[in-house]
Amino acid sequence: MARETLHIVQSFNPGARGSLRADPPVQVSSADCARRMAEKLSASKLGVVAFSATGDLDAGDFDDRPAIHFKAGRLPIEFDD
Repeated sequence: MARETLHIVQSFNPGARGSLRADPPVQVSSADCARRMAEKLSASKLGVVAFSATGDLDAGDFDDRPAIHFKAGRLPIEFDD
């Protein structure tokens, strides 16, 4: 079981009837890179979050709570503190 940390930027746009529509997640090389990308995207997206998740990619087993590095705008409830 090889554990690794993934750094992800997830952005959102308006969906039907006030819902959120997720853009494809973007994996980047570091938490700092994720934060910088999310900050830039926040000017043009309804919502954006940068986070890191640690786990076993092959098994699909990740920690329950990712480390949030940046969030802005409207996000799904999963990203509430």
